[in-house]
Amino acid sequence: MEVITTLAAEFRAALPSAGPLLGLDLGTQTIGTAFCDAGWRFASPGKTLKRGKFGADREALAALVRERGVKGVVIGLPLNMDGSEGPRSQSSRAYARNVSAALGLPILLWDERWSTASAEGALIAQDMSRAKRAERIDSAAAAVILQAAIDALAGGFA
Repeated sequence: MEVITTLAAEFRAALPSAGPLLGLDLGTQTIGTAFCDAGWRFASPGKTLKRGKFGADREALAALVRERGVKGVVIGLPLNMDGSEGPRSQSSRAYARNVSAALGLPILLWDERWSTASAEGALIAQDMSRAKRAERIDSAAAAVILQAAIDALAGGFA
């Protein structure tokens, strides 16, 4: 059964068991990845993947899922500041449908407003150079998105 939802409770109910989750921040050129522990306590940045044709993306994501024993995927949903959806949201929803079909895992679309700004602030606080921040921003943003989602999952909110 394909589950793609914006509701944490619905996503939680669709998960086969507790286990690691994969977070994705979809960019036009790259995909930031992040992972959380099986107990959904903390999210950590993963690799930044070069975005290409979906077949290549699928293979890279499937390898990460196998490697980490991932049970579900959280994808950043780029909403407008007023909460409405625009073309980028629709693109993320289409990508989520492709990921769901390819990996057979439940998908949670999570509001990603402010995730990049939050990630950049954290990287600056670590006194990271501009060049290093550019390399790591997408995966750091994926970790911000995933952390917000697991906080809601663990707390029973949304």
